[in-house]
Amino acid sequence: MFYRVKRVLEVAMLPEDLLRILACPKCKGHLEYREKEQVLICHKCRLAYPIVDDIPVMLPEEAKELPDEGLS
Repeated sequence: MFYRVKRVLEVAMLPEDLLRILACPKCKGHLEYREKEQVLICHKCRLAYPIVDDIPVMLPEEAKELPDEGLS
């Protein structure tokens, strides 16, 4: 007998105290947390830092460059 297992993906939220102390490693500027996309955005550098397994990956070489329309 086979059972189908339905996996529910939950989007984790970063703690507020962690968000207050995080800064862009490239320019030391403010980061915007986008919970749905699980990224931290630096508008000054136009970079999106990924959040993997609830851990922000704060390496500029791992960040994705944002197009101009991605900044809104």
